[in-house]
Amino acid sequence: MGSTHTKFYLDKQNSKWKGVCAGIADYTGVNAMWVRLGAVGLTLMGGFPWTLIAYLGAAWIADKKPIHLYTGEQDQKFWQGVRQSPARTSKDIRQRFRAIDHRLADIEMYYTSNNKVLADEIESLR
Repeated sequence: MGSTHTKFYLDKQNSKWKGVCAGIADYTGVNAMWVRLGAVGLTLMGGFPWTLIAYLGAAWIADKKPIHLYTGEQDQKFWQGVRQSPARTSKDIRQRFRAIDHRLADIEMYYTSNNKVLADEIESLR
């Protein structure tokens, strides 16, 4: 079973009718207004019975979004990125860790080098 963060939920808190468009917007990271406009546009361009059936089917099948997932905007953006491209997300995390590792190595090199001024400052603090 997948993580609760990567599952599609109905977003009842930001919904207009059943929460399907808001849930799609939350799942994909697209603005809910654009999802709603797309659904209305698709319905008006000839998909009338099928878009309504799909909408009601999604509203009937999908679960409501748990209340604990409404908190943390930064956390929400991270999980939207994971849903869009898990490989890209893991690559970004690896790059961030490498950057942190390089900065720590630079700090270690600076502190362990033969820097007389820095050594004197450290000794004066003791």
